[in-house]
Amino acid sequence: MPNVQRLYNACIASLTPNGPISEERLEKVRNLLGKIKPLDVGLEQEAQMVRNWKGTKSETNMVRQSMPPITYLHIHECDSFSVGVFCMPPSSIIPLHNHPGMTVLSKLLYGMLHVKSYDWISVPGPCDSSEARLAKVVKDCDMMDPCDTTVLYPTSGGNIHSFKAITPCAILDILSPPYNSTEGRHCTYFRRSSTDFPGTIEMQDGTASEVTWLEECGPPEDFIVRRGVYNGKVPKI
Repeated sequence: MPNVQRLYNACIASLTPNGPISEERLEKVRNLLGKIKPLDVGLEQEAQMVRNWKGTKSETNMVRQSMPPITYLHIHECDSFSVGVFCMPPSSIIPLHNHPGMTVLSKLLYGMLHVKSYDWISVPGPCDSSEARLAKVVKDCDMMDPCDTTVLYPTSGGNIHSFKAITPCAILDILSPPYNSTEGRHCTYFRRSSTDFPGTIEMQDGTASEVTWLEECGPPEDFIVRRGVYNGKVPKI
């Protein structure tokens, strides 16, 4: 049975319109996602090109007029989950955004990128979306294939994140449940507040975490995601 079919079957059995049935079922999906290779999703040629890529990290820091477009390869979507691949050229950026009420599994198929992610810090009283909110840094590092499949949860694991491609790279995402504005799962973009005063805070477990103030914003005008043609294995529904 193709790996993509195994993954799809596990998603059907483990994910619901309310998210994963259990942590155990989610772990099964995570394990199968970790076995997906570029060949399974029709990207072996692109992955091979990256293995021979001669660019350097410094090239991604060059001044540019606009961000290169990102390609999204749609594999499947239903009320319980969506599956797709983001193909990112060097220096492209997926801006800081959230996943409200969603669990997200991500597998870096090839290449290298920088990820920065945050979780909200709970504060007493009502929350005004028009005002900046305090968030803790969960991850601020480079990731390179091969690496572990990551999971973020509705309130932990780095639910608000951004990606910057260092080399050409591809990320296979599973969202459960998928974005749906009518059900309150709207993708919101964020930026550091102009009044931000970065610092650290001691967490309940005694560890120190970097914190910052984030405010809502619109996506950058040059942030473009184009729909591409998926040439990989198609799961039988």
